[in-house]
Amino acid sequence: MTRSIFPPIQPDWNNLGVIHRNTLPPRSHFFPFNDQKSALTYDLKSSEFVQSLSGVWRFYHAPNPFSAPDIPKGATSLNTKSREWSNITVPGMWQLQGFGSPQYTNIVYPFPVDPPNVPFDKNETGIYQRDFHLNKGIKDRFQCRLRFEGVDSSFHAWINGKQVGYSQGSRNPSEFDISEFVVSGRNFITVKVYQFCDASYIEDQDQWWLSGIFRDVYLVMFDKTCRVDDFFAKTELDESFQNATLDTTVTTSGSDIGAKKMLKLHLLDSEGKATIGEAFEGITVNSSETKSRMCINVPNVRKWTAETPYLYHLVISVDGHQTVAHRIGFKKVEVKDGVLQVNGRAITLLGVNRHEHDPRGGRTVAVDLMESDIILMKQHNINALRLSHQPNDTRIYDLCDYHGLYVMDEADLECHGFDSIEMLALERAEKMSFEEKKAVAYNKAGRWTSDNPDWREAYLDRAKQMVHRDKNRACVFMWSLGNESFYGQNHAAMYDWIKDLDSSRPIHYEGDMEAKTADVFGWMYPTLERMEGFVKKESDKPLILCEYAHAMGNGPGGLQEYMDMFTAHRQLQGGFVWEWANHGLLVENENGQSYYAYGGDFGDVPNDGNFVMDGLLHSNHTPTPGLLEYKKVIQPVAVEFIEGFRVKITNRYDWQMTDHLACVWAAKESGRLISEGGLSSPVVEPGNTAEIKLPLHRNEFGKGEVVIALRFHLKHDVTWAKAGHIVAWAETVLQPADPGEFEGVSPQGIVKVHQRGQSIIITGGKSRYEVSLLTGSLNWSSTPSGTLIDSGPVLDFYRPSTDNDRGSNGDDDHWREYLLHMTMATVRKVEWKLIDSETALCCKVHTRVAPPVYDWGVSAIIEYTFRDGAVDLKVTGKLEGNHPKTFARCGLTFMLRPEFDNVRWYGLGPGESYKDKKQANSLGIWEEPVDQLFTDYEFPQESGNRTGTRWVEVKCAEDYGVKVIFKDKPGDFAVSHYTSETLQQAKHPYELKKSAETIFRVDCDHHGLGSGSCGPGVLPQYQLLAKDFEFRLRLEDIVPPLDASSDS
Repeated sequence: MTRSIFPPIQPDWNNLGVIHRNTLPPRSHFFPFNDQKSALTYDLKSSEFVQSLSGVWRFYHAPNPFSAPDIPKGATSLNTKSREWSNITVPGMWQLQGFGSPQYTNIVYPFPVDPPNVPFDKNETGIYQRDFHLNKGIKDRFQCRLRFEGVDSSFHAWINGKQVGYSQGSRNPSEFDISEFVVSGRNFITVKVYQFCDASYIEDQDQWWLSGIFRDVYLVMFDKTCRVDDFFAKTELDESFQNATLDTTVTTSGSDIGAKKMLKLHLLDSEGKATIGEAFEGITVNSSETKSRMCINVPNVRKWTAETPYLYHLVISVDGHQTVAHRIGFKKVEVKDGVLQVNGRAITLLGVNRHEHDPRGGRTVAVDLMESDIILMKQHNINALRLSHQPNDTRIYDLCDYHGLYVMDEADLECHGFDSIEMLALERAEKMSFEEKKAVAYNKAGRWTSDNPDWREAYLDRAKQMVHRDKNRACVFMWSLGNESFYGQNHAAMYDWIKDLDSSRPIHYEGDMEAKTADVFGWMYPTLERMEGFVKKESDKPLILCEYAHAMGNGPGGLQEYMDMFTAHRQLQGGFVWEWANHGLLVENENGQSYYAYGGDFGDVPNDGNFVMDGLLHSNHTPTPGLLEYKKVIQPVAVEFIEGFRVKITNRYDWQMTDHLACVWAAKESGRLISEGGLSSPVVEPGNTAEIKLPLHRNEFGKGEVVIALRFHLKHDVTWAKAGHIVAWAETVLQPADPGEFEGVSPQGIVKVHQRGQSIIITGGKSRYEVSLLTGSLNWSSTPSGTLIDSGPVLDFYRPSTDNDRGSNGDDDHWREYLLHMTMATVRKVEWKLIDSETALCCKVHTRVAPPVYDWGVSAIIEYTFRDGAVDLKVTGKLEGNHPKTFARCGLTFMLRPEFDNVRWYGLGPGESYKDKKQANSLGIWEEPVDQLFTDYEFPQESGNRTGTRWVEVKCAEDYGVKVIFKDKPGDFAVSHYTSETLQQAKHPYELKKSAETIFRVDCDHHGLGSGSCGPGVLPQYQLLAKDFEFRLRLEDIVPPLDASSDS
């Protein structure tokens, strides 16, 4: 009997020996045009040689490659009638167009691990078909190329039923010469795309598993007789960094063998008008590639930096043939004297990581969203971008070249999932810290692919594809060998190959922890102490934090301390916050409510839940409070207020002087503006400091709290902002508030008290208070205000968990271990007496706040002094038993009438703030509706706190309400329509149910945020240690003043 085998041949998508079939060599990203004028538009619609194949295709979705229909040979029609075929949009991910479901994992592989094998049966396959038209004569005159900018994860392509080739490497381009397959007139293209292939083992990035032709597809016509196949334009600066040479190697080939042609290079200014230099070289056409090296000298060159992104235009042409154009930025990047330098100066990278993600399109990102992202980065003082963790859509590089961002270009390489296997195999893992486990597991995990010679070519291909495509980009200042792929001989091979082609850029790779081949150290989420240890070692290479300040949910806290380290130590050259935006996918629930989905919302197993929601932007790409904090912390002008109204201004730009900024000053007393004006700010060189004197005098101020502020804004429009855009600001408290400044006049009316059952009732001319003798709860009503406080105060020490609280270095596990979230108050005694000639009643509620199960608790006294229209509160607490190390908060919670829906306060604002996330807020009088105080995080959690508060009013539309004054020191407050229990239980915003009351939280102190979701927890100085406490508040009845403009 003849032996049979299935499959009859090893599939390309399951064959480590096949990376590509019949693809053209990788090249720089450019398209041919007819002449210089059209080439300088960079608009593909202006090129007669480019035909977009993006748009609507026919589509067949199969559960695996073997269930997909065969591709008929000599196909001459599309499947337009079969019900099994549908329409699909290219570019796009098929899971987001109704075929299959998205899946999110951070580290683990979604299939059984058996490299290089992937499942035969559970490997969704999509077949795409469409037609295109070629005019008569095209085939004779041109080399016809089929170019895919990105296909996830691998694919075969057919033209007119004949197989053209195969390619893998999802986020890299693939280009085929299809000249022999096309015909004049109508042609048919078929593409079979596989969800998984052997390359999926090295594409295990922290993002959604999505599939399809997700970037554009083009038909590109290159001149058959003589064409420019590639070029590499190196910019070289002399030792003075004043003069430059454009050293360009152009690769040509063609069928007109032996013909003599003139190869021309033109370098034009940024407007594309004035000729800066030219080079000419005669070439002889050859069917194989011919390299020609040509140089243009550029005296007094205008250099490219992220702050001064000047671009020249390079035009390459061959007589009588096509023309190519590319933007060129002159720069020199090197590691010298232990620091990273651009154009001879050390720089500080104030960056972000950015995954390619669109809430509607997944990795198919709309160009408008790309541009919005880059402009937002520039507006928030960001100067660097790590393209994590793969080469991005080429248009993002255009935007970075133009607007100015340093780009770390990263190879499409990650195999983090092998770490899970090695972690599982660790002995005594329960006794090891995470860092200890990581060190052992990472050393072992490299054996699977990174240190396995069988994978060498797959790794090298990732380097070649990235570098060849992006080698002419001005913005790309550094290559990265991938992410979280451990370290091995294949990384060393990538490094060597890149350096052989391009020695002009340093190379980064975090997994090379000892920087054996990497030119810089790259760390993730280090503590400040570890960074200080690096400085002490005095390495010959600098440190860059490729990921830090994990921006998941409410956070990150502690950004200022990182920036202080960057400023203080020359070898700590900044880093990239993780990350730019949440990756939620916009969907609807069964009730038609829109929300942003995360791992598990599609029934995907395994999944890593909401860990994909970890950005400085919400999923709709609007800023979170974390981005505003980052902007303030990294602002390029530092201000130090010193004695005698003098101010030191330090220019933290690396290249720009401060002459493009205007400065204005303002003085506020007790939150009210009293004077302001423009300032003749000195022009300060980068890195230098100047001193100015403000036009102010002490006698201009009263006895209130005086704050002086400076703001620096753009004088003129720039590419990313209009004139007037605020770049930097600072303020200082010049004169502290007097004790009692914020209190109203103490009421003097007589109060009366009597006991009714289990309550005491205190009445005055306009006020009525009722205190429960069983619970200590207060009900306060007033004439004409009505009920002011329904119930409370509840002494509380917990908050709804933030993502950072729940993280591996967060505090929520500790709090929950001690049942902090379950504390309840038990009244032990209530005593009261009339005082101050019966104008006040002193009532002391002795209570113990404690959880069930354990013996620890807080023995507290809440002491009320009731007057007619005001209540003074003094709260003391003593800890007992084996209590937690820290509290989430320490304060009181009141329940107010639901119509108390407007908040006005004097303190830090207008945004959300915490003790380690408050730099973005300034001191003033602010006013917002309750709903506007709430930050609608896509995974509900603690939010909306305001710190540094002197007083706060919660009012109804008619301006009746209650005012709380912090008597000892500024405090924190939050006002919300959601209870802590609601926020704790909800997993999506649509699950939040508004309370029938307004929840008013007043804290004497509040724990910081940190970045414990993936990084250090709350720094010691921002922790709320559990210890004895005392604080005082005043509560006042708000009655609308006769003078509506009063700010009292």
